[in-house]
Amino acid sequence: MDFLYTILIGGLLLLASPFLILRALVSSSFRNEIKGRMKGANALPELKDTLWIHASSVGEVRLAKTLIAGLIKDGESRPIALSTFTPTGYALALEEKLPNVFRLPLDFPIWLNPVFDRLQPSKLVLIEAELWPTLLRQCKRRSIPVIQVNGRVSEKSVRSYRKLPAVLLWMTESIGKFSMRSQTDADRFLQLGVAQEKILVTGNIKFDVTFEAEDMFQPKWKDDSMVLVFGSTRPGEEGPIMEALVQLQKEFPNLIGVIAPRHMERCREVEDLIREFEVEYALLSKQDDLTNCNVLLVDSLGKLNAFYKSATVAYVGGGFNPRFGGHNILEPAALGKPVLFGKFMNNFEEEAKLLKLSKGGLQLQNIEELYDVLKRLLMNPDERQKLSQSAEKTVKANSGALRRNIELIRST
Repeated sequence: MDFLYTILIGGLLLLASPFLILRALVSSSFRNEIKGRMKGANALPELKDTLWIHASSVGEVRLAKTLIAGLIKDGESRPIALSTFTPTGYALALEEKLPNVFRLPLDFPIWLNPVFDRLQPSKLVLIEAELWPTLLRQCKRRSIPVIQVNGRVSEKSVRSYRKLPAVLLWMTESIGKFSMRSQTDADRFLQLGVAQEKILVTGNIKFDVTFEAEDMFQPKWKDDSMVLVFGSTRPGEEGPIMEALVQLQKEFPNLIGVIAPRHMERCREVEDLIREFEVEYALLSKQDDLTNCNVLLVDSLGKLNAFYKSATVAYVGGGFNPRFGGHNILEPAALGKPVLFGKFMNNFEEEAKLLKLSKGGLQLQNIEELYDVLKRLLMNPDERQKLSQSAEKTVKANSGALRRNIELIRST
C-alpha cells in the first residue's frame, strides 16, 4: 500500500503541476508559501536524537508551547523541533520563540526524507488529529516511535474512516500510543478497529494551558470600561456580532468591543464589514492607546488571551457552522471569564459539555441570541461572577493531563 499511495500522490502532483506553476507565476504569496514549505527543515542546524513535535495550526501550536515548556521543566535533554502545517501556526510558533520551528513539507518522500536526515528524530509526537501517511510510514521504516497526544476524533472523521477502515489501520500502524483527550475520542478509535492496548485516556492538555508569554501584553482601558471579546470569529459571525455590539453600545456607553478573526487574512474583509456600520474603530497594529477605543479589530497574532484576560464576557466563535466545529473555549474559561459559544462544538465536545454542566459557559442555539444574552450578562454582575467562578473551577478540576502526557513521552 505504501507504493500505491506514493504513486497516487505523485500522479496528483504531476496533474496539478501546470496549475501550481501558473499560480506561482501570478501570486507572490503563493510562491512564498511553496518555498517555505519545500525548504522544510533546511534552515535548522543538523540535530541528533531529536524529539520532533508536530502541531498543525494556531490552536495546536499553543498546546505545543505548553507541552514543550513542561518537558523542559521536567528535564528533557534532547533537542526539540516543532513543525507546523499552516502559515499562521508557523508565524505564532516563531513569535513565541519555540525551538527549531519549521514548516512540514508536502507528504511525499522526496521532501520528507531530508527532514528526517536533518533532525535524526528519536521520537515523533503528533498533537491532536494530524495524521500524514508518508510521514507515519517513514517513521515505521526508520523504527522511530510515534505518539499521538491530546488525540481527538470527530464523528465526521469516523464516518470518513469507516469507508476505508484498512487505510486508517495501515496509516496508523506506526503509532505506538494514542493518548486521547476523552473517553468519547478513545471509543471512536476503538470502533474503527485500532487495538485497545494502543489507546489510553489521559485528559485534555488544554486544561493545563499557560499564558506567560501573552501576559507581557496588557491592554489598558478606561477604568469604568466593560469589554466584550469576540475571539476566533468565522465568516457569517461578524455581521451579527456588530449588530449586537452597536445596539449594546447605545445602552452601555462604556462598552468596548474587541473582534479577533480566527484567520488573520480575513482582517481586511472584517474591517470592510465594520465600516458598513459607520462606527469608529481601530486596528490593534496601528493603535498604541486603547483608552478611547470603542471597537478594536485584532489584526496581530498571539494577543487573544491577553484580551480574554481583560474581558467582561468572552464569546468564542466557530460554533454556528458544523464545518468549523467551534474553537478553544478553555482559554477564556481558564482566565475566569464567562464564555459564550455556539451549538456546533464537535471539535470541543467534552469541553462544551463540562462547561455547560458546571454552568461555567453558555451555549447559544443561534447567533441571533447574542444580543439578548450579552445584555442580560452586562446587567447582572452576580450572574457574571457565578459563571466566572464556575468556569475557572472547571478548568482547574480537569487539569493534570500535561503531567500524564509528559510521563508518557519520557517513558516510551
